[in-house]
Amino acid sequence: MNQLLSASYTIIEIATIICLAAISVSLILLVYRIITGPTSADRAVALDSVGMNMMGMAALTAVLIPTTKINDVILLIGILLFIGTVAIAKYLEKGVIIDRDLD
Repeated sequence: MNQLLSASYTIIEIATIICLAAISVSLILLVYRIITGPTSADRAVALDSVGMNMMGMAALTAVLIPTTKINDVILLIGILLFIGTVAIAKYLEKGVIIDRDLD
């Protein structure tokens, strides 16, 4: 039973490291898309995907490091990502982020 538990920990650790490597490659490709994106909408989608990948990297780090503090970081990244996505979408649609009606 102890050997089975040790083997499962090893398998989880190896799978997590492989997933971290795959997300790192994805981040490199997304940074390329942000720099050379043909339109602003492509850049916005790539930036949103970078945030999602950062959440994934934080979640995989939470699997490797046995602590509950990283879960708060994942939630914070998600909230900031949502606010940023809404701001970028509003900027792309109207050209301004904050409407100032001085009536």
